[in-house]
Amino acid sequence: MGWMDAYRLGRERRFLLYRALRRRHQLSAVKNRARKIRRRDILAFSTLRNERIRLPYFLDYYREMGVNHFLFVDNDSTDGSREYLAGQEDCSVWTTQASYRQSRFGMDWINWLLMRYGHEHWCLTVDPDEFFVYPFCDTRPMAALCDWLDACEIRSFSAMLLDMYPKGPLTAQPYHEGQDPLEIASWFDAGNYTINRNWKHGNLWIQGGPRMRIFFDEDPWKAPALNKIPLVRWNRHYAYSSSTHSLLPRGLNLVFDEWGGEKASGALLHTKFLDTFTAKAEEELERGQHYGNSREYIAYHETLREDPDLWCKWSEKYINWRQLEILGLMSKGNWA
Repeated sequence: MGWMDAYRLGRERRFLLYRALRRRHQLSAVKNRARKIRRRDILAFSTLRNERIRLPYFLDYYREMGVNHFLFVDNDSTDGSREYLAGQEDCSVWTTQASYRQSRFGMDWINWLLMRYGHEHWCLTVDPDEFFVYPFCDTRPMAALCDWLDACEIRSFSAMLLDMYPKGPLTAQPYHEGQDPLEIASWFDAGNYTINRNWKHGNLWIQGGPRMRIFFDEDPWKAPALNKIPLVRWNRHYAYSSSTHSLLPRGLNLVFDEWGGEKASGALLHTKFLDTFTAKAEEELERGQHYGNSREYIAYHETLREDPDLWCKWSEKYINWRQLEILGLMSKGNWA
């Protein structure tokens, strides 16, 4: 990368930080417990709207993994999400009625909270329907992973977004508050993925899975990206540039081995496809606040009317992280 490219990326990073500083005025604190954050705490950040039914299990899952404090931006929920989170002693909550789209789909708000509270902490940025798994997560807490990354002087850790789905129509098995969504959405595509390199930011670009296969079968290159970098040893000068798909400075995106080896990586089990999704897709389509003029939700809406079955004969039932490593969807690298 030449000096001009480096200069342009540096200017882009500074602009993103400036946007975050400007957008911080859109956030109002509902309950700010950030004073409880200790020096070595692992923090989780999330933007949400009307996810009340998912929150009890989401919080329990990440507490069990070792997250010490949660920082949420509630985008004008009407289902009690904000009030529920405000009542949780390990949660800090901000609210806003501002445009999700004009905040770069919530990333300006998250970049501000990361800048303000995440400096020199390991920070996990996930949605309420995403569940992080990593090598040895069944026997080692997230603090062990972070300690190993620190020892290796690695500041960012990637995870492929793996779309999970039930066998049978989405509406056949109702989801209940507090339930593990993987009890219903326990299947995934073991293959059917494409990988390209984004040369500007240096990150990989992964597409495929059931969303490409079912919702974008006629135009697969418009399918959502599945590459994410959710876990970062944050610095106040960093910024997410495209959701959690890429960061600046550019070096944080080099989470793969260019010389043919393997770097450790994880997965985000994405449990969007429950019986609650049809109503959620209709709401988001009506709001029109998502990327590309909500083309993703337009595709969802058109297909969901038929109550599709995303399962196929090549679907694989999720067992554990070792299964994902065998399939090449994540790696323990040299972490033994």
